[in-house]
Amino acid sequence: MAIRQVKSKYATKDGRTWVVDITYRDYLGRPRRYHSKKFATRREAKDHEAEYKVNIKNMTEFTDLTFKQLIDEHYKYQQDKVKSTTLYNYRNMMPYLEPLFNIKVESFNIRHFELWRQSMNEKKISTRYKNGVYKYLKAVMNFGTKWYDLNFVKVYNKMTNFTNPNERKKEMSFYTPEEFQKFLSVENDVKFICAFQTLFYCGLRNGELRGLTWNDINFRKSCLSVNKNITKTPDPITGKPYTVSSPKTMSSYRTIPIPNFLLEYYKDLYDDCSSYYNFNDNWYVFGNIDPLPETTLRDRKTKNAFKAGVKDIRVHDFRHSCASLLIDSGANITLVAKYLGHSKIDETLNTYSHMYQNRLENIVQIIEVQNTKLLENKQKELPEPKETIIDYEDTEYYDYDEDLDNTKEDDLVL
Repeated sequence: MAIRQVKSKYATKDGRTWVVDITYRDYLGRPRRYHSKKFATRREAKDHEAEYKVNIKNMTEFTDLTFKQLIDEHYKYQQDKVKSTTLYNYRNMMPYLEPLFNIKVESFNIRHFELWRQSMNEKKISTRYKNGVYKYLKAVMNFGTKWYDLNFVKVYNKMTNFTNPNERKKEMSFYTPEEFQKFLSVENDVKFICAFQTLFYCGLRNGELRGLTWNDINFRKSCLSVNKNITKTPDPITGKPYTVSSPKTMSSYRTIPIPNFLLEYYKDLYDDCSSYYNFNDNWYVFGNIDPLPETTLRDRKTKNAFKAGVKDIRVHDFRHSCASLLIDSGANITLVAKYLGHSKIDETLNTYSHMYQNRLENIVQIIEVQNTKLLENKQKELPEPKETIIDYEDTEYYDYDEDLDNTKEDDLVL
């Protein structure tokens, strides 16, 4: 019976006795029972029953929901909550989930996941990117659990990320100060001299560098402000082939001091740019009304590396070069994290721990020097031993030979 009246002894203090008692099957076909609170009249209970049956229908109609529909719903939900770059990454990763598109979420099991995993292993993409797609899949599943009351527990606990024991980990590339000077020696354009020095000495990301405007350069205080980022995602509003967004994280908002020698290059570049028609401080430092294209900076970097006879590193590796410079100069991990705009020190440690590992020998040498100094100082503090003067004239001697001569034969033990 859906609506019933309980006995008077089970009534509430204000006399409510009518309840709604419904049994139904959920979206996975499992039996469920709903027992409502008590109502004062049968009419109130009847209205609540009708309302709850509508809710049951909404909850159980997800049985036909496919992964493709769930992925689309997740994308719509995220559109006003994440950056355009994140949505761009979602769109790029969606095709990799295509083998799951037609599978109903209620029938998704670990075998479906393993078959998808095998299809991913056949693709010529890095293990890191595979795990990025795997993380995206888990985000979609979490969304379904939260908003559609889907249950993926049996599959979720058995899912594993991608590993490849045969894949060699790429070593981090960076320039030493000597290599960088050699790289820079073949560059004659003040704009690119300024750009590469900013990457190397200030540790900016590619998008942060290209996002600098003249308003961000404080000549009086000799510093620059990082407050925006240029991404390669086309902007649907402006029609530009790039998007101006906020920096990667809140910690990426930062003010960085500019070395005096680099500040002079900025002044020369400003004088050159200000001579153009309609120039204003909203212009991009490395560009004009539009930022310098990413490909232009990359091609210039490759050309200079070839001419200078040094290894060709990525633009982002100039940031690693800056970290190496700071660490070799004795900067502590907290300072390096703040300078590079990392949100957590763990991120800095995980990225550059091997550089700190190389400094362990220096630390041991420092400890040994300090210990040596301590021992030397302790030796100096010890009191000098006092010289004892003995007056031999007043000292009585015991002549053992004489006593032995006076000893009787009977007293000797042979």
